[in-house]
Amino acid sequence: MGGHRDHGEAPVAVTLQFLGCGDAFGSGGRLQTCLHLPTPEGGLLLDCGASSLIAMKRAGVDPASIGWVALTHLHGDHFGGIPFLVLDGQFNRRERPLVIAGPPGVQARVEAAMEVFFPDSTRVRRRFPLAFVELAERAPATFGACTVTAYGVEHPSGAPAYALRVAIGGKIVAYSGDTEWTEALLDAARDADLFVCEAYFFAKAVKYHLDYRTLREHADTLTCKRLVLTHMHTDMLARLADIDAETASDGLVLTV
Repeated sequence: MGGHRDHGEAPVAVTLQFLGCGDAFGSGGRLQTCLHLPTPEGGLLLDCGASSLIAMKRAGVDPASIGWVALTHLHGDHFGGIPFLVLDGQFNRRERPLVIAGPPGVQARVEAAMEVFFPDSTRVRRRFPLAFVELAERAPATFGACTVTAYGVEHPSGAPAYALRVAIGGKIVAYSGDTEWTEALLDAARDADLFVCEAYFFAKAVKYHLDYRTLREHADTLTCKRLVLTHMHTDMLARLADIDAETASDGLVLTV
């Protein structure tokens, strides 16, 4: 990919909203992962953890304004909010189409979750189309104003796990998802205007997750313009004063 921009248009201001930035266990009382990129055509969510509908309504984001959800992987704290998002649309007479994009097997996993939470919900007739798209590694996919490219990372979830690179408004926003260190992160975040990256522990190495110390060891190889850490365990939250990087918080809004 080198240093080229993914889109040729002149850059404009892009807003990223952390509706939730927490881990699977609600460490620090934080809501589960859900990042919001609003566009005139509709919002794109990067992940949609189980608490995401609460997060949207708390932040004043109309769930019906969401046109697309791009999932990094199929763990409940990253996709478990989708059954609630669909049900909200059904009962509030949503008409805007909703597209769920994710790793291979995304439709079967989401529909299985819907049936566990709300039996027969997959067979209900809705006013809005619900579609599923499987992301292929390093194959750009366009969702409204956004082009999303997936990069394979190391985080087993019963399906491939991805970091995501989003081209929007002439800017690049990259997001690691959950993963241990892998060279694929360098490509996903190459020359990105913003790289949102997991830092689960401060120094403790846990398989399939990133810690802050490991990330610092690779800092010289990252070419992103801005780094923001997310998905932090209580161990990491207790060491925020020792961190030389920006960190996410629920409700944080960044302009890129």
